[in-house]
Amino acid sequence: MILRRTVLISCLGLTLVVGVGAASNDVAGTPAPTAATAPAAGRSADDAVNRVVAISVDGLNPQAIRRLGRSRTPNFHRLMRQGAVTLNARTAREQTRTLPNHTGMLTGRRIDARRGGHGVTFNSDTGTTVHRAAGHRVASVFDVVHGHGGSTALFAAKTKFALFQRTWRPTIDRFTVDPDNSRLVSAVTGELRRAPRTFTFVHLSLPDQVGHSRGFMGAAYLRAVRRTDRLLGRILSTLRSRPSLRKHTLVVLTADHGGRGTSHGNARRLANYRVPFMVWGPGVAAGKNLYRLSARYRSPGSARTRYSGRQPIRNGDLANVVTDVLDLPRVPGSQLNARRGLHAIR
Repeated sequence: MILRRTVLISCLGLTLVVGVGAASNDVAGTPAPTAATAPAAGRSADDAVNRVVAISVDGLNPQAIRRLGRSRTPNFHRLMRQGAVTLNARTAREQTRTLPNHTGMLTGRRIDARRGGHGVTFNSDTGTTVHRAAGHRVASVFDVVHGHGGSTALFAAKTKFALFQRTWRPTIDRFTVDPDNSRLVSAVTGELRRAPRTFTFVHLSLPDQVGHSRGFMGAAYLRAVRRTDRLLGRILSTLRSRPSLRKHTLVVLTADHGGRGTSHGNARRLANYRVPFMVWGPGVAAGKNLYRLSARYRSPGSARTRYSGRQPIRNGDLANVVTDVLDLPRVPGSQLNARRGLHAIR
């Protein structure tokens, strides 16, 4: 049953415009799947999963998790110990900025619209939509989940995420913006306790905020990562404390970019384009490296990588990880993980 759509904005009013749809063209010239076919009959390893919570930690340099260690980031390390993980995933090649990479997470597309990408090259809310940026309608994971009877929510700590509500308003049942990360997580955990959605996307911003003002990987930044770990712990505790959630909810965590110094804009710097990708939940191969589980992918070492040949795991793979584990069709027009070769579940 579809739950009533709710829009909550804590700090500004928003103009909302509609838009959903599909597009084509795949990375490296391979046609992207476009048919919204029903999943094949029979059982699969991810049958237990009927909900997904996706978490994006804005500006999370995975080296911070290594440096802080298990004692100071116990919840990130819980995901690493109990989930399938890599700390060497990649952002979009074209840019290491917030809106372009989050658009990729939600659409499964690269950025360059000339090559089938989503076209969001800007990093502030200009009042437009993803459709206008691409020059055609662009489908999202919200469209797929909602279109197959599921409910969705987007919780964000930055007001510019209004771009996504404006673009996919009919298929986002709840949209909440609150720059206070702790208060935002309270809203997330409250909904998980009362009426969990089929797909919930959570954006946390503390590392990025502190990184820009005090420097990525500095002492203040590392404290922000520790605070974010505690926020992550609140979400995980909510899931673990309720059997119906613990047994049926998958968590996917990644980042839009890393950072070093007071910036992350240079897409040629390893510290900016290297991000984590973690999958945790029922049936996940605990403590395994995602590259070892996913033969179609190749660990890139320190390379930036292009979109040709065997790919690294990218933050944009998130969209079709979600559709895959929920036994739904691929996001129409998606390019990243379109063959659904990223495997985390045994």
